[in-house]
This record gives sequence, C-alpha cells and structure tokens, in this order.
Amino acid sequence: MVTAAKPVPEGYHTITPHLVVRDAAEAIAFYQKAFGAVENYRLPGPDGKSVMHAELRIGDSIIFLGAESPGAECKSPATLKGTAVMLHLYVEDADAVFR
Repeated sequence: MVTAAKPVPEGYHTITPHLVVRDAAEAIAFYQKAFGAVENYRLPGPDGKSVMHAELRIGDSIIFLGAESPGAECKSPATLKGTAVMLHLYVEDADAVFR
C-alpha cells in the first residue's frame, strides 16, 4: 500500500533551521546545557567520530545541525567568516511554491 507523504512531517514546523558548525558534538553539548536541548538522533560522519547530521529538539522546535565538511561545500561560520544557516521550508504544494 502506497501512502502519500505529508507535506509537513509530524512534529515539525513550517521552518526548520539547519546549522553548520565546526565541532557539532561540542555544539550539541552546548545546546543541551544552555537550552535543555534533547538529541533526537545523530548520524556519524565518514570518519566515525564527527557528526554529519543531528536533530535536536528545543521546546517544541527542531533544529538540524552538522559539522562542516569542506569537500561537500558545508562550511561553518568560522571558515566562511559569515553565517552558515540553511532553512528547510515545508509547504503543502512545493510545485506551486516553486512556480
């Protein structure tokens, strides 16, 4: 049985920020201590030590976070000398929004 994908995944809001940082494990520990963040999951990088992607929940909001990976063009603010924030936008009709 095939079911339709939900335009906004269960438990997510319309906008989900995605941060790229130099040391994701350190950032996760900081967000846990400072804001009571709960780590929903963590995907290790190719080296098995770094954090390629993680999902944190702070209150009722989700944040994606990952370590910089210059080869993949994912660079942290320290490398860019600027911001490294992406926004994931969930919408009902992506084709209509794109048009």
